[in-house]
Amino acid sequence: MVTLIDARAGRADAAGLRHPEKAGRPDTPRLPRPDWIRVRAPQSSEFKRTRDIVKAGGLHTVCEEAACPNMGECWSKRHATMMIMGAVCTRACAFCNVATGVPDALDANEPGKIARAVAELALEHVVITSVDRDDLADGGARHFAEVIAAIRAQTPRTTIEVLTPDFLRKDGALETVIAARPDVFNHNLETVPGLYLRIRPGARYFHSLRLLQRAKEIDPAVFTKSGIMVGLGETRDEVLQVMDDLRSADVDFLTIGQYLQPTPKHAEVKRFVPPDEFEALAVTARAKGFALVASSPLTRSSYHAGEDFARLKAVRMSAVGARS
Repeated sequence: MVTLIDARAGRADAAGLRHPEKAGRPDTPRLPRPDWIRVRAPQSSEFKRTRDIVKAGGLHTVCEEAACPNMGECWSKRHATMMIMGAVCTRACAFCNVATGVPDALDANEPGKIARAVAELALEHVVITSVDRDDLADGGARHFAEVIAAIRAQTPRTTIEVLTPDFLRKDGALETVIAARPDVFNHNLETVPGLYLRIRPGARYFHSLRLLQRAKEIDPAVFTKSGIMVGLGETRDEVLQVMDDLRSADVDFLTIGQYLQPTPKHAEVKRFVPPDEFEALAVTARAKGFALVASSPLTRSSYHAGEDFARLKAVRMSAVGARS
């Protein structure tokens, strides 16, 4: 059976936390979803095994919390994107399905739990992301570093990709994460600058851009990566300008995916971008100099991350060989 996996509806939990509808956004209409957005419902035994490992470890995944449409495929391959520092975000972005409220204290045992799950899933490449933790002095940077260290200690051959918050007004946070030597540093711009006030009001476009640039300055060997959503009302020229901005920041890898409205309380989809336009954007991005581009309706930051990391390494080795 083929079915569309919809995001979960916003809800209040026992602690009184709510998803972003608490900001009082009115219900917004949904455009009918085209066939190219449809995905298979999860049914495999490997999907269930991944779910059991995550549940047994008391872990959170962005796959579940953000209602990712690719969860069935990824979990069936035992690929899960770990979300650290709890499941409650201090921000309420208009596109995001993660709960908003006052987070719990950090779990000092979480790095070990993550490392054990990575080992049990036999992951060759793992993506670690988090909620925004504006309540912490370092935005959770030290916790990221501890998770990286724990994984390295338990499965040293596993390559590690981090998808971090922007660490806005957290001096030294980025340096702490980069010092832990992740293989890929990812921070998503999410959308074009003209839509930040509506879509990502707690962030600043040029701060995020500078974060990516600074990561490469600190460690030129780290791969840098960023992603945007389309279908929120941006223009093609605005998307092309984001590409230019990211290349100016020496970002290696760009992801472009279709925005999907998690609930009627979130920002509406202005347009479903057809697959051929995604391919045209990929062609343009490659021409602008990105080492790797993933652009399709279902592309997400951590979708096929392991395969993409292998491709990034191959591109770099090829470039080094051409210069020698």
